[in-house]
Amino acid sequence: MAATDRGTLEWIHLADREGGPVHAVESVRAMAGVGLEGDRYAIPPEDRESDDDILDVTLVEAEQIEWLAAETGIRLEPGATRRNLTTRGIRLNDLVGRTFRVGSVRIEGVKLCEPCNHLQEMVGQPILRPMVHRAGLRARLLDDGVLRVGDPIVVEGA
Repeated sequence: MAATDRGTLEWIHLADREGGPVHAVESVRAMAGVGLEGDRYAIPPEDRESDDDILDVTLVEAEQIEWLAAETGIRLEPGATRRNLTTRGIRLNDLVGRTFRVGSVRIEGVKLCEPCNHLQEMVGQPILRPMVHRAGLRARLLDDGVLRVGDPIVVEGA
């Protein structure tokens, strides 16, 4: 997969509680250092148990979900990965430690969002092995703003 410094926001998904159903929205308010309004992980920093657990926003590549279907036959509906933002055209693994914009909102890639047993149980498919290093990115919101489906994604300094 070729690296690129530009992409598009294809889907936005939220869940109001841990383990709760995800639902797609066309736009959402991003709150710097907190998360996405209405999402289970929108937690002010002072209420978090640890700085190590950055959960402002999670992202996944649409191309990785399509790869999973093509290579393993496991087809996931949009939002099934439980990541907030589904992107297209940009390699998320390359954004660890980098700042990028989704629309007008600056976001910092913090670490890979690897698949876990909890996610595998919720999906009901054997996704752990095939999705290692393909399951997305955990990121920190640096600005307040509104994210919208169709927003451009641009890496800063690119």
